[in-house]
Amino acid sequence: MIKQKDYLTSREAADLLNVAVSTIQLWTNGGLLKAWTTAGGHRRIAKESVEEMLSKQHRSQPLSVVIVEDNKQDHKLYKENFEIWKMGAQLSISNDGYAGLINIGKLTPDVIITDLMMPNMNGFEMIKSIKENPDLKDSLIIAVSALTSDEIKKYGGLPSDILVFNKPVPFSKLRTVIQNKMVKNVA
Repeated sequence: MIKQKDYLTSREAADLLNVAVSTIQLWTNGGLLKAWTTAGGHRRIAKESVEEMLSKQHRSQPLSVVIVEDNKQDHKLYKENFEIWKMGAQLSISNDGYAGLINIGKLTPDVIITDLMMPNMNGFEMIKSIKENPDLKDSLIIAVSALTSDEIKKYGGLPSDILVFNKPVPFSKLRTVIQNKMVKNVA
C-alpha cells in the first residue's frame, strides 16, 4: 500500500520544482518523473523521483535564454510570459544582433530567440556567427519574424535546424519548444 507521504500531486511537484504543472505533465509523459494515474484520473508523482530531480537541479545551472529583439514591447511580453511559465529560466535580452552575440558569448545559452530584422546586425548575420562557434552547437535557436518564408529565402535563408515562428510571437508554441529543451537538459 502506498502511503500519502510517498507521492505528490502534479501541483505539489510543480511547486517544489518551481515549474508549471504542464511541465510536470511533460516530464511524467517523457518518463523523467516516475508517476501513475489514479482511478479518478489524477497524476501521482513519486516523491523520491521529485527529490532526485531537485538534487539534479541544484547541481546544474538553470535554463539560460537569450532573446535578441529590437522591439521594446516584445521585451515586456517575453519577460511576462517567462514569469508566468515559472520555468526558472535565466533571461537576458539584447536589442540587436551585435549586442546579442556579446551576450551569447558570455552566457553560452541553452536557448536563443531572435528576430531577423534588427539594426546594427540582423538576425541572419548573428545566426551565421553562432553557427560558426562550436561552443554553441547545443544551443536551440528560434527565429521569430514578420518575414514570410519567401522573404527569408531572399535574405539567403536559414540553416535547417533553426525553428522559425511568425510574429506576433506564438507564446504557447514557444513554451512547448522550450519545455522540450528543458526535458533534454534534465535527462
